Amino acid sequence: MTLNLTSRRHVLTSALAAAVLALSACSKTEAPAAASSAPAEAPAAAAAPAEAGGKVGLALSTLNNPFFVELRDGAQAEAKKDGVDLIVVDAQDDPAKQQSGIEDLLQKQIKVLLINPTDSAAVANVVKEATAKGVKVVSLDRTVEGAPVVSHIASDNIAGGKMAAEFIAKKLGGKGSLIELQGIPGSSAARERGEGFKQGLAATPDLKVVASQPADFDRAKGLSVMENLLQSHKDIQAVFAHNDEMALGATKALEAAKMKDVLVVGFDATPDAVAAVKAGTMAATVQQQPAMIGAQGIQVAKKLLAGETVDASIPVPLQLVTQGQ
Repeated sequence: MTLNLTSRRHVLTSALAAAVLALSACSKTEAPAAASSAPAEAPAAAAAPAEAGGKVGLALSTLNNPFFVELRDGAQAEAKKDGVDLIVVDAQDDPAKQQSGIEDLLQKQIKVLLINPTDSAAVANVVKEATAKGVKVVSLDRTVEGAPVVSHIASDNIAGGKMAAEFIAKKLGGKGSLIELQGIPGSSAARERGEGFKQGLAATPDLKVVASQPADFDRAKGLSVMENLLQSHKDIQAVFAHNDEMALGATKALEAAKMKDVLVVGFDATPDAVAAVKAGTMAATVQQQPAMIGAQGIQVAKKLLAGETVDASIPVPLQLVTQGQ
């Protein structure tokens, strides 16, 4: 069949139109595939794990005691270095105040609680409350009784008590009378240091404790309790105090009574006590490292925030500080 010019033009025009439509269709089907590639990467970015973090609370028994000031300072320095958000509360040796302070920390959404109990048993309920809210609890220096904690960081108080007893026994040749100034009744530190001291004296039956009375880890109470005890116990050769604050109070009472030859041994190695040992007004002090306890508390808290496991018990070394050291 022969086509005229007009017909040929019509055919060419139709073919061209069909080709344009085909190209248009191809471009429309490819466009969604290109667009869908952008959302495909979004889930991968959203699934990236968040950095570990959270607030850490530090509940201290008292900041009136230099030992716990050093512990706080050690914790704060470590927290600053590692970028940990640390909140500190001071119970001022009041168990009720410590409970309310911890409840305030829980309101502030802490993730880890570092606790130095005023009374080891009295904090059990608030520790259980914290644990029930998913807060990891770590005890520092003193244990918690009646509630589990994730970890306990402390010196061996029993070993320290034995160390003090053995030092006194050696200095006195295994004979003599002594006074023991106890810490806060109910605190694990007082109980354990007293138990260690008792065990240390077991090998020297001629070294006798003629009086043992609480002075609550306080310097002023150490002075007043010692003054009262000296009224009926002037013939003593040594004093063991469960902490340096009480020991320093005892030295003042002995000085006022003009009893310069009595050995006084404390516990903690605070700066004032170390100075007293060097000056000869105290015979010795069992050295703990409170700043290290605080720093290790923060290190443990960091691991817990990151979801890591930690040791149930973390010991801090002890040594005896005497003249000449």
